[in-house]
Amino acid sequence: MKILAVETATAWQSVALLDDERVLGTHDQEAGGAHGSLLLPAIDQLLTKSQVRLSELDGLCCSAGPGSFTGIRVGLATCLGLRASSGLPLALVPTLEAMARGIQGESRPLCPVLVSRRDEVYWALFRWMGGGQWERIVSEQVGTPRALAQSLTDQTVVFGLGWSSMEAEIRAALPESVTVTVGPDHAFRPSAIHVAHIGMEQIHRGEIAGSAVAPLYVQRAEAEIQYERSGGISPVARRRNRVENKAAARLARNRRRKNM
Repeated sequence: MKILAVETATAWQSVALLDDERVLGTHDQEAGGAHGSLLLPAIDQLLTKSQVRLSELDGLCCSAGPGSFTGIRVGLATCLGLRASSGLPLALVPTLEAMARGIQGESRPLCPVLVSRRDEVYWALFRWMGGGQWERIVSEQVGTPRALAQSLTDQTVVFGLGWSSMEAEIRAALPESVTVTVGPDHAFRPSAIHVAHIGMEQIHRGEIAGSAVAPLYVQRAEAEIQYERSGGISPVARRRNRVENKAAARLARNRRRKNM
């Protein structure tokens, strides 16, 4: 199964192309707030370099959050546009779960942490069960560093940009019975490779996104509140339409070349 996976939930943008377990290519970069201008070119470069056409894929996977509201919207809208033009199934993957997949062979709970807003963090707890299986101990949460620290009841492996930003505050609020170990460097940034692994499993089980698609914000985005007040077309819908038109034009060009 050939899968294109997109990860835009943080300032670190990751795109990956997999054929089952084999990684055909990746395109990772620091995007800051420029996902909107960087994501499609990154996908184009990756497909071109890997010599794979959109029509040759078997599915799409997108990191669905929580994380950066803008980044999540850009990634989701892009994948929705690609889905509309190609008819490919789309799997939506929780970002923190994909981050936990980056650590194997660890018996202690895994706690990926991302930055939220207003001095808050996102986190969840997972446990590696062996044999390619992870248990979700605590679902996605959002709150203060103290709330995160007080939610830990066992020796825990912590990692992610939220830990990097709030380490002092989290450590100061830890219960005396709990100690934390910092995870490996490679686990701090979400990777589209792990998004692809989870997405393939979902597609195999028939768990694909339907017509009603929503990011996993955990808390409501200010942009969504403002949209409700002002009306009009949402940023996701606008970008989805742009991507759909571009992808459809690309597929049409490929068909014409093939028929020449």
